[in-house]
Order: sequence, then structure tokens, then C-alpha cells
Amino acid sequence: MKPSPELQAALDAAAAAAEIARALYRRNLDVRLKEDKSPVTEADWRCEVAIREILAARFPGHGFLGEETGGSETGAESLWLVDPIDGTKAFIREYPMFSTQIALMRAGQIVLGVSSAPVYGELACAERGWGAYLNGERLSVSDVAVIDDAALSAGNLRTLARGDRWSAYGGLVARVARIRGYGDFLHYHLLAAGKIDAVIESDVNVLDIAAAAAIVAEAGGRFTDLEGRPITLASTTVLATNGRLHDAVLRALRAEP
Repeated sequence: MKPSPELQAALDAAAAAAEIARALYRRNLDVRLKEDKSPVTEADWRCEVAIREILAARFPGHGFLGEETGGSETGAESLWLVDPIDGTKAFIREYPMFSTQIALMRAGQIVLGVSSAPVYGELACAERGWGAYLNGERLSVSDVAVIDDAALSAGNLRTLARGDRWSAYGGLVARVARIRGYGDFLHYHLLAAGKIDAVIESDVNVLDIAAAAAIVAEAGGRFTDLEGRPITLASTTVLATNGRLHDAVLRALRAEP
């Protein structure tokens, strides 16, 4: 089964961004801070421009929302969601935990995603009804069904640490079989591949996680916010699991029996 024209466009856009990112990696680029104090480099901008040009040429009627160049036609039924370099701080500090994230939202639903980590060497993609793949191999989540046997990865926990669920999170950590913080694209790739069982994040932007939502869902998992709600443009938290653990983890985070 071949990718749809939209997924192929996303893959081609990610490949163009990967070429730019590889060329600029470890080049000691100038760094400036945006208004929100997050860093941005020439690589972020050049990757997003390349992605935007490809997607706009193939699908001129689609909207676009990008981390660096902003949005156009964001009320369109089909909306591209793009983070050209998710993990800019890693890119700046010259370790390979950065990626390009491209997703398509149609009528409020995320229908495809591409997660490309060109230096790390992983390319994951998914489309609704087509499945999820990592470097060409079909992905499937684990069958772990109880928290005590689960491997949990967590990232971006600042908001959680400042809130009233921190104690409940500590209780969850005390229960799981293994706790790690793989972060960024990697823990979602691992989850979709069945190598870990749950991911928690509490301080994210939808552009960071939209592609991952498609990949995890098509691998058989479940992807919501920490309240159990579907991911939207306004989402800032994530609970992603193999599906079997989802409700139990939600209860644990609410300190429910």
C-alpha cells in the first residue's frame, strides 16, 4: 500500500528539511531568542521554509501552521502542523535528539504524521488506516496491561511539578517497573514500537506532538492530554500509551483507586 499524495508530500518535505539540518548541524550557528525565550537558529528557519514551499506547491488549498513562519489559512479544513526542528536546544548543543515534525489535521482530527530525526537515524510515519512505520518496518505497541509491569518515559514536566498532580505522579513512578526520560521524538518512537508502554508530558505545544499522535494511534496506541481529552490545537499536555494502560494511568494521575 503506497502513501497517499499528502503523506508523500510530508515525507518529501521532511527529506528536504533533513538535508538542510544535516548540512548545518555542528556548524556553530548564531542563536537568537524569540519572545518566549526559546532559541531559534538559521536551521529552524531554512527547514521550515523548505517544508512550507513543498507543501504549498502540492496542496495550495491547505492551511499551514509553523513554529517559525506562523500560520496561513489556519481555518482551512486541512491544516499542516509543522515544527521544523523540534529540539532546537539539542541541535545547538550538538547532540542528535532533534527532529522534524510534520502532521496534517483535517476537520480537527490528526490524520497523518511524519517524525524525521535525520542525525539520530530514524524516520517514522503514519496515516489513518495505513499503519505506522519506522525506517520502513511496521510498528505495533506493546501488550503490557498493568502499571506494575510498565516502562514509563516522561519529559517536559515543569508544569506538572508546579501543580497539584505532582504527588500523584510520584505515586505512579513508584509503581511502574521502569522509569526513563527519553524525551522529544524518541519516546514516541519507542512507544509505537512496543519498547516502552507510556509517555507523559505536561509542557508542550501541539506542533511538537501532532505527528507523534498519528504515529502512536496507527501503531495501536492511544494519545490524549492528561485529562484524557483528544489532542487539539490548544493541547499542552500528553498521555500516550499502548492503549491497554491508558485508563489506569489516568486514574493514577487523579489519585483514584
